[in-house]
Amino acid sequence: MTASIADAAIYAKRLQALRDELARLSLDGFIIPRADEHLGEYVPPSAERLAWLTGFTGSAGLAVVLTKAAVVFTDGRYVLQLAEQTDASMWQQRHITEQPPPDWIIQTLGCDAPTPDRSVQNASAPSVRIGYDPLLIGQEALARYADAGLAMVPLARNPLDTVWTDRPAPPATPAEPHPITYAGRSAEDKRADIAAILQQAGQDAVVLTDPASIAWLLNIRGQDVAFTPFALSFALLHADGTTELFIDPAKLSAATRAWLGNGVTIADRAALADALRRLGGKTVRVDPAGSPIWFAQQLQAAGATIAAASDPCLLPKACKNPVEQDGARAAHRRDAVAVCRFLHWLSQRAATGAETEISAATALLAFRQQVDGFRGESFPAISGAGEHGAIIHYRVTPETNRRLMRNEVYLIDSGAQYPDGTTDITRTIWTGPDAPPADVRDRVTRVLQGHIAVATTVFPHGIGGAHIDALARRALWQAGLDYDHGTGHGVGSYLSVHEGPVTISRLAKPVAIEAGMILSNEPGFYLPDHYGIRLENLLLVQPADLPDARRRFLRFETLTLAPFDRALIDPSMLTQAEIAWLDAYHAQVLASVGPALDPAAASWLAAACAPISSEIR
Repeated sequence: MTASIADAAIYAKRLQALRDELARLSLDGFIIPRADEHLGEYVPPSAERLAWLTGFTGSAGLAVVLTKAAVVFTDGRYVLQLAEQTDASMWQQRHITEQPPPDWIIQTLGCDAPTPDRSVQNASAPSVRIGYDPLLIGQEALARYADAGLAMVPLARNPLDTVWTDRPAPPATPAEPHPITYAGRSAEDKRADIAAILQQAGQDAVVLTDPASIAWLLNIRGQDVAFTPFALSFALLHADGTTELFIDPAKLSAATRAWLGNGVTIADRAALADALRRLGGKTVRVDPAGSPIWFAQQLQAAGATIAAASDPCLLPKACKNPVEQDGARAAHRRDAVAVCRFLHWLSQRAATGAETEISAATALLAFRQQVDGFRGESFPAISGAGEHGAIIHYRVTPETNRRLMRNEVYLIDSGAQYPDGTTDITRTIWTGPDAPPADVRDRVTRVLQGHIAVATTVFPHGIGGAHIDALARRALWQAGLDYDHGTGHGVGSYLSVHEGPVTISRLAKPVAIEAGMILSNEPGFYLPDHYGIRLENLLLVQPADLPDARRRFLRFETLTLAPFDRALIDPSMLTQAEIAWLDAYHAQVLASVGPALDPAAASWLAAACAPISSEIR
């Protein structure tokens, strides 16, 4: 734990204040998710409850506070960060899949285990009252606690908000039109399409709680949270296509109101409860995974019939139309110029000892700021030198910032937002000047082989992300190696850099990959306390033209354009097909990016993209 004694005292005081409030409410425990009332990955400062209470700033986590014990859970991306940011004397640290929160609560409180079929609740658990904020947890997540036999108590006011006396105000940035030149389709057409989905299912309305879905549906963007350009809001879309948007009216200028049109009515978010009550007697679609349970509870109390189904905007949003696809290509070409300028700069500076993780990330940001249309980073850059690269979602701070040293591995994972597309790229670099050790080259080459396996696969329609994930791990598995994160995630069109409904992961939901989706391809390998390796490009799913195919097949088009570090690649490990792909990819990078660079950077890029086959003797 790197926090000072003063910091530890602050967090101890906050934890005790929350426990005092729980005692006043006669609760045995309380759940604090990382997410806000939209259940999103990125949240405004006013919703950073988990970080305020525990000090943990990862984008995936959950805390449980009991009378005499407290714990923070996260996944494999953040286990090292969790250990560094939380005080072990106050907070136990757990991997969320290895010991799920309901199991930890039952074990810690000494409750009886539920029956195997979950049909009978524990004899002792009903006396244990665990509070939750119904605006911060979805139906599926809540069911895991109830199925474990725990008595879950919904609270009208979050007790943490009661003790967080200096909580920041909610964001108030304006919502703005997203022009049709980037969106590709009008909001009126999109609303009609989603309304048709409701009509076909016999549903009268749908609750939309994901601001990214609302941004896509209404062709608006905002700046309410860092890195993801949407305006925090809720919406009700009816089967006739009309939409009620619940947002702070001050965020909407006259021009934006006109852009939304007559089919969209505006109301303050305080009016949402009354609007839900008016749906009594109707059949209303609610996403059980993506929407807070509060919405279903309000609708049920009003006499509405709940149709539990996924957000109907998710799949259409993920399948980019031709305008969005062309925009993604253009955004990646421009972004590649900045990335290649940075890699050239890094080739001159990495071994000097003069640069730090922060200065390197700042240099990359400066190169991107010179790119036409740059609107900001798509997530905080992961700039990890040496052992910090092994922290999968490491975020450098002034306290952890270290210098880039000679002869070590440096990992830089970054992305940008442009009005025509969102980028995300990771490169692993050897700082030099000496050659890297053979074992490091072996690991990097195996990760590259997995990357190439995904990039070149052709697969039948209906395949999901779990099927693709194994391809990325094969070369690592053959050496007894693996990595503790998914291989790929969806990416939005000037929206979230992490977009559903498809992921490439062994834990991926059974959702078919569709043409038009943009997915990341990012296998890796991490040796704690030494280095991290990750190689990431974005892929656009395209139809595959196979003359003899008797069904639909799909393939990947690589969007990202930047060289892989040749110093870290062992060509003798690559097959002829892998060498051919790598040489063709580097030739494409050189042809696309080289003409936009100054002579020195262009000369560096030509050497970086030279055929790897020339190194084989």
